[in-house]
Amino acid sequence: MSRKTSTNWDPGTYNRFRDFRLRPALDLLAALGPLPQAEVQGPEQRAGTVLDLGCGSGNAAPALKSRFPTAMLLGLDSSARMLEGARTTGCYDALHEGDIASWTPDRTFSVIFSNAALNWLPDHARLLPALVQWLRPGGVLAVQVPDQAQAPSHQLWHQLSESLWPERFDWSGEVPHVLAPEDYVSILSPLGDLSLWRSEYFQILPPEGAAHPVRRFTQSTFARPVLEALNAAEQAQICAGYDAAVGAEYPLRADGSVLFPFRRLFFTLTRPAPV
Repeated sequence: MSRKTSTNWDPGTYNRFRDFRLRPALDLLAALGPLPQAEVQGPEQRAGTVLDLGCGSGNAAPALKSRFPTAMLLGLDSSARMLEGARTTGCYDALHEGDIASWTPDRTFSVIFSNAALNWLPDHARLLPALVQWLRPGGVLAVQVPDQAQAPSHQLWHQLSESLWPERFDWSGEVPHVLAPEDYVSILSPLGDLSLWRSEYFQILPPEGAAHPVRRFTQSTFARPVLEALNAAEQAQICAGYDAAVGAEYPLRADGSVLFPFRRLFFTLTRPAPV
């Protein structure tokens, strides 16, 4: 079994840890310079166009709007429920429902900003050069992806699902969507000016009652392909097993919170401008 992209996102569950998920987006945004030299598109006379790729419920939209106030801000996501939340921010000039891998834009962009979305899509060796082609000359592709798939917090979901239902789960052939840094250098450095870095966030997750905080954090994202394949009783069974086992790797603190190290990979790629 492998991870599959699903449009069945629950904004409420995802946003339970909104501040932790927003911090990397703000760090990525802080690494960007000004928009390329102003461009005029259509009757609105807007300077530049920014695409929030995999915008979700629009958590990064206010920061993007503040950072690029003169630009047109567009959002793309595959989840209609998430887009409902994005619409309420009032920050986007337009929102599009679609799959990143197959969507075809009708314009080029000054900035393509993607926070924790491309980790759900395979074949980055094909996908990323295609995204670079969506940039206008001098435009920037800015990406952040979780780099946590091999950590105990994530591997435990695979181990438990294989142990409990071996006839339904086999993760042995899974190919990770997030590549090694040297792979991104090979793919992207021929396409423009590349900057790549990794950060580890030491998150203090709040108490969650009977549930382990790391389970609450991971079940709304990485664990979704596991949980969506199970019925309600099976979901309860694997969650109970996860709660019982995960404390050995991430022990509860005296107040019930947990220190949860979480790694993320970042890169920006500037498409060359004509000489």
